[in-house]
Amino acid sequence: MKPLQLDGSSGGGQMLRTALSLAMVTGQPFRMTNIRGKRSRPGLMRQHLTCVKAACEISGGTADGAEIGSTELVFRAGKVRAGSYQFAIGTAGSTGLLFQTLLPALWQPDGPSTLRLEGGTHNPLAPPFDFLDRVFLPALKKAGVEAGLSLESAGFAPAGGGAITAIIHPCAKLAPLDLSTRPELTGSRIRVLTRHLPLSIAGRMLDAALELIPCKDAAVENCEPGPGAGVCCLVESEFGDLRELTSAFGEQGTSADKIGHRAAKLMQDFIGCGAPVGRCLADQLLLPMALAGDGRIVTMSPDAHVPTNISVIEKFLPVKFRVHDGERGTKVIEVTRD
Repeated sequence: MKPLQLDGSSGGGQMLRTALSLAMVTGQPFRMTNIRGKRSRPGLMRQHLTCVKAACEISGGTADGAEIGSTELVFRAGKVRAGSYQFAIGTAGSTGLLFQTLLPALWQPDGPSTLRLEGGTHNPLAPPFDFLDRVFLPALKKAGVEAGLSLESAGFAPAGGGAITAIIHPCAKLAPLDLSTRPELTGSRIRVLTRHLPLSIAGRMLDAALELIPCKDAAVENCEPGPGAGVCCLVESEFGDLRELTSAFGEQGTSADKIGHRAAKLMQDFIGCGAPVGRCLADQLLLPMALAGDGRIVTMSPDAHVPTNISVIEKFLPVKFRVHDGERGTKVIEVTRD
């Protein structure tokens, strides 16, 4: 089968991860050039290379150009096999993004699979473990996906050293998602996770978040011993059977108050928009919606990931996405079979 030609210059690692997922699901090989071409450090980094090697292992596939810094990759998947797999990124690269790459492929076989992934679990610019566990997987369950996650140990950037385990059950056919309306807000909670830092830092972060999202369920949690220091603020809100979780991570030169305020402001904006689906979740639901062949979600104004992700999906699958304006500044994303 002739490989699909994909130009990776317009996006980042998400384009590659989506292509890997769909190549394993459909059996369609691809050649991607200009991988992460507009990034300050283009080409494959360790976390992307781990996704490629993991995809090869679970599918018996092959990859040409699978090297650090490579800007071109040819990937051919074989048959995805259920089993017990373990992958270590070797850096603080996101275990969550690796999990999302492998998940659609591993719900295809007849039997369940187990994953143990080592690396970062609470990373900037990636879904933290808590988001996957409490927002992403519950949304997928509405489509029929049965999968569970557990956190063995937290891994903060830049040290990493975290680990998650996942159990993924077969899903022969996905049901279409329709997340068009949001129930009333039923509650919020705030958690500040910290390791090897003074508790006063986490306390200031929590207080700043509470100023914007007042709630009784708020706490500082010390992570178990592990490599490297880190702190993050997680703000979660429930709307009936829907959830959203926003986060912000400690960084050099930024005050604890500002980090806590940032996480809470993201949630405040989400609550105010009235949409049932957050900006990050919307991007992550595109592939499952396309595999179902039908679906509709209402979300906040999407970021640049959505059009680049859609461009990859529509090359692999006979579907067509439509993004149009909804009420109160929201966006409606619909997919149908082409």
